[in-house]
Amino acid sequence: MMMTVVSGILTEYGHELPVRVYFEDTDFTGIVYHARYVQFFERGRSDFLRLKGFNHIALEEGQLGEPLFFVVKNLALDFHGSAKIDDLLTIQTKIEEMRGARLIMAQKALLAGEKLVSGRVTVVLVDGRGKPKRLPQKLLHSFLT
Repeated sequence: MMMTVVSGILTEYGHELPVRVYFEDTDFTGIVYHARYVQFFERGRSDFLRLKGFNHIALEEGQLGEPLFFVVKNLALDFHGSAKIDDLLTIQTKIEEMRGARLIMAQKALLAGEKLVSGRVTVVLVDGRGKPKRLPQKLLHSFLT
């Protein structure tokens, strides 16, 4: 019996996460509801960070010296195709740019290698007061390796 790692895998591209489409993910036509892709992409980003050693709880607990949080500043999606119930999607995530307090990530939802949705998201690292904080060297280094 083959078991898939729950958090996905790190790849040359960046990160891949398998996501099964369930009934709850679909609209009345049986197609994945557009907003679900935002959730699928969030899982991809979160698990990418987790596998790089920076999960949200550890960041909140001060893993990098003080409580820190990633917040979404900008999100744009392009729809190229549709998924339906029981499809197994691959969510790909890669970092395009790291600058100041920002990470800009490209993401895709693929079905059997075919791009269904592509997106670009900017997340900002903030402290407990919501003030932007420069990406720490330890974090930057983990994304470069």
